[in-house]
Amino acid sequence: MTELVHTRAELAKARAGLAGTVGVVMTMGALHPGHETLIRAARERADHVLVTIFVNPLQFGPDEDFDRYPRTLDTDLEVCRRAGADLVFAPAAADMYPDGQPTVRVHPGRLGEELEGQSRPGFFHGVLTVVLKLLQLTRPDFTFFGEKDYQQLTLVRRMARDLDVPVEVVGVPTVREPDGLALSSRNRYLSADERQVALGLSAALRAGAAAAEGGADAGDVLTAAHRALGATPGARLDYLALTDPELEPGPVAGPARLLIAAWVGGTRLIDNLAIRLAPRS
Repeated sequence: MTELVHTRAELAKARAGLAGTVGVVMTMGALHPGHETLIRAARERADHVLVTIFVNPLQFGPDEDFDRYPRTLDTDLEVCRRAGADLVFAPAAADMYPDGQPTVRVHPGRLGEELEGQSRPGFFHGVLTVVLKLLQLTRPDFTFFGEKDYQQLTLVRRMARDLDVPVEVVGVPTVREPDGLALSSRNRYLSADERQVALGLSAALRAGAAAAEGGADAGDVLTAAHRALGATPGARLDYLALTDPELEPGPVAGPARLLIAAWVGGTRLIDNLAIRLAPRS
């Protein structure tokens, strides 16, 4: 049985009844099988699973899709029930920000202004602020984030470490369609033709990974990824970056992360892949 609560008082009462460990999965709703995977991962690690559903206005810029972002609470609840969530917290903005938008926010540091942060100024200030608030309200032992939003996962881990938040931040591998497209709530914006174009993002990552497996250096990995993306016209590249696993400047050998963001029609998509660069000879 999955219980739905909307207010802080209801959440506090329901949370007090959860004995044992608690895992929290934070979402903006429009749940898909990727979210379901997060909930099932939490089910495996924790005695109880709490899901939050909140479209956070702080992380949307003035020209972004806050108003049209899908809100599908009834179907979201079915996903939560199927995946085994015990409790769903779906607050209104007035419950999350009772005094209006907060004047004090979490600063993400230098990394928060790069990659997604450079393209979406202020984005991670809003993300980390709401994540910290939800961690305070839900008091979990574990919190689960998908690797598809890899920069978000990395920054949440850093925030928990730097601010001594007593929670284990667990990363869960990206869930993909059979053709390789990373699952995203924004995929529903894509037309059939645009969806074919969107496959260019994962194809670019796979091409970069294949080049790395063949012994290519960082520059050649990026070249291979650019070529693959160009083979599927229609995507407008925002960035294609190769970094170390902590999103610091790219290594010359060993574990690395290849990240991409591009516009397909009016929809901005992101994806990433772990790769390994061969040692220099």
